[in-house]
Amino acid sequence: MAELKEARVPDIGNDKDVPVIELLVQPGDKVRKDQGLVTLESDKATMEVPAPFDGIVRELKVKVGDELSEGSVVALIEPAAAAGEPAPAPKAEAKAEPKPEPKPEPKPEPKPEPAARPAAPAAPAGNPSSPPVRFDAEALMPGKVPYASPAVRLFARELGVDLAQVAGSARAGRITREDVQGFVKQVMAGGAAPRAGGGGGGGGLDLIPWPKVDFSKFGGIERQPLSRIQKLSGANLARNWAMIPHVTQFDDADITEMEAFRKKLGEENKDVKVTPLVFLIKAAVAALKKYPAFNASLDGDELVLKQYFNIGIAVDTPDGLVVPVIRDADRKGLLELARELGEVSAKARDKKLTSADMQGGCFSISSLGGIGGTAFTPIINAPEVAILGVSRSAMKPVWNGREFAPRLVLPLSLSYDHRVIDGAAAARFTSYLAQVLGDLRRLLL
Repeated sequence: MAELKEARVPDIGNDKDVPVIELLVQPGDKVRKDQGLVTLESDKATMEVPAPFDGIVRELKVKVGDELSEGSVVALIEPAAAAGEPAPAPKAEAKAEPKPEPKPEPKPEPKPEPAARPAAPAAPAGNPSSPPVRFDAEALMPGKVPYASPAVRLFARELGVDLAQVAGSARAGRITREDVQGFVKQVMAGGAAPRAGGGGGGGGLDLIPWPKVDFSKFGGIERQPLSRIQKLSGANLARNWAMIPHVTQFDDADITEMEAFRKKLGEENKDVKVTPLVFLIKAAVAALKKYPAFNASLDGDELVLKQYFNIGIAVDTPDGLVVPVIRDADRKGLLELARELGEVSAKARDKKLTSADMQGGCFSISSLGGIGGTAFTPIINAPEVAILGVSRSAMKPVWNGREFAPRLVLPLSLSYDHRVIDGAAAARFTSYLAQVLGDLRRLLL
């Protein structure tokens, strides 16, 4: 047997110990370059590990449940050339018949050609295999929202099943091959089609196709690939915007005294940078304690009320937006929060955040105060039910009952899930938040 070569897990960002949820090939299967070998599922995305070249799978080194990281060996593959197979397998069919004409005796040889097509369900015969990672912004746009691996999507298409109608039974509502089979059996038996469950419900938005435009017809263009962070965040944002009924409540907070205290605190503690965001974290925790519905997640027909307070902070990086989580914010003082905020922000900009750094959030804050603007509508970070947007503070004349006095005013924009929170509750939340920011003594109550 010719020398076998290893197929390894490619660059998957900062993810480590990502579990294998599906085997797409078996020993003896012929594969094409970029055909999926196994499916991995992290907390952020599902991805296929691709074959690095054409060949025959001789040995699988993993099983379902194994945890892999970048560089882990997935399979041993005998290259197509070494196995006596033509390397460009997809093109062999078009040239197979003309070759035998000069010499009739080798006519039986073209028979094995169809076997060069992948036996794995991940790539149907005659069709080019899918890219190794399909969960980009386009893959999770409305109409493609159901949570399933590429192989399960293919299986559902072959059976004519709309995955938006299938309830997933695996972790986080992922749809498995067995779920699709069960759906078909239920439909064939005359039962009602089950709807996709989970906190967000099903997708299935019947939208017209995205417009295809040749932009170069109108002038010069330049194409730039999306970064990995943009692809992942784009997919999440598209899903969240499509599936969560967003409403945004706007309010203003008088932070004149807070800003004076912040500057004094910074002068007394030169070793740490105290930003307004630190006070927003403390104020948000106080508001979450007073209004527990904001510190919750929707799980089917139940509301999961959390008794911990982990605050996600949106950080702008050159590659896109990431949201690291400050854990147990209720147990930390202003200076401790300031140090931790500086550390996670630096890790985000240096691309050193791990999956664990971005998990477990209860409520998120997105601050554009350092850039500008007066208000905006932030998109909720599922499975949270609310997110606070903060714009740039500005000096404004405020009537104090006797005269107009200059006050530093901070604009607040609270987006909330209207399935869980009504308008009156949102108005109370932002009003209380503004009161706390206006008088920090309320944090002692």
